[in-house]
Amino acid sequence: MPPKAKVTRESIVAAALDLARQAGPEAINARAVAARLGCSTQPVFSNYATMEALQRDVLAAARGVADGYMDPSRAGDLPPYKAMGMGYVRFAMAEPALFRWLYMRDRSREAPADDRTENAQAIRLIAEKTGLDEDRAWRFHLEMWLFVHGLAATLATGYAGWSEQLIGDMLTDVFQGLRTRFGEGQ
Repeated sequence: MPPKAKVTRESIVAAALDLARQAGPEAINARAVAARLGCSTQPVFSNYATMEALQRDVLAAARGVADGYMDPSRAGDLPPYKAMGMGYVRFAMAEPALFRWLYMRDRSREAPADDRTENAQAIRLIAEKTGLDEDRAWRFHLEMWLFVHGLAATLATGYAGWSEQLIGDMLTDVFQGLRTRFGEGQ
């Protein structure tokens, strides 16, 4: 009789991520993950002392998925900063449950994010493109991101279903408007 296949942390996270994609993070529990893997709950609890620990790893995996969509090196014909915004919107459309978990959950009990550190790449891209100093580039990004997030949330919740062409045009319009408002390099 062949030995039983070992259930790894990676396979547990992948199964839990798949559950979150289909039904949201509330669907992640030991029984559901075990059923997805075709095993008992024992391997889940052997690898994770708590479901909170598993949730943290799955949330990190979901961030990795989102980061893949927003990677400016995958920009194609788009300018890198616009590619990041389009990637955020595409992530919301393709992975609505993960988008809502990452970007629309109650975060009032979490430590505040260091916005400038988390967005350093975007701020640098804006400063390079516009000639703005870091403080003004951060403010530019903040205003642009609020528009992009609202657009993505609208799509992730099924409220609207606009074409990528229209979305791209709207991002360009807002970017150009902010560029005018901030007066490049002034």
